[in-house]
Amino acid sequence: MAVTISRQAGCGALVVAEKLAALLQAAAPKDAPPWTVFDRNLMEKVLEDHHLPARLARFIPEDRLSHLHDILHSLCEFRPPSDTLVQQTCETILHLAELGHVILIGRAAHIVTARLPNVFHVRLVAPLDRRIEHAHRFYNMSREAAREFIEREDQGRERYVKTYFNARIDDPLGYHMVLNTGLLSFDEAAQIIADAVKQRARALAESRSN
Repeated sequence: MAVTISRQAGCGALVVAEKLAALLQAAAPKDAPPWTVFDRNLMEKVLEDHHLPARLARFIPEDRLSHLHDILHSLCEFRPPSDTLVQQTCETILHLAELGHVILIGRAAHIVTARLPNVFHVRLVAPLDRRIEHAHRFYNMSREAAREFIEREDQGRERYVKTYFNARIDDPLGYHMVLNTGLLSFDEAAQIIADAVKQRARALAESRSN
């Protein structure tokens, strides 16, 4: 199994993912590979897989790719165009998801892996005030800076999915479940996802044996 987590900024996705990984690891056989969370380190894996220089990591957070930047930077330094980087990111996401025991945060991973039966898709949402408070505490920024950060990140992620996949990031039909971390604690959210993933794994195993 593998899990994708799409999220509104400030929902605590990384905290939930790490708690989820611990729960799934505790339930896994002793000889099973460790559950690994890929968030910002996903791009490091993309660069490694495609033999790209590490300095490119600063160009490829979600929605920081644009054709204008492609043109400008092509004049002064080597950098693959946005479409190429997105394609390479998709290839790495698919490879990791096929291997399993990974939790992939963001990067439209739920769309990229939509046809893989072993992948469970989750969307995390929460009221804006709760997200501002979490970003304020988690990233040690002022509440005003947290609000600006959340608005910028949400808009960027929406554009990324719309631009490269012609889809809406908030379409509930793309997910097995949507959880509100304004109503659920991070521990509760992780437990709900873990239980659902284990149930899904059992269902897939039964369908293969029949």
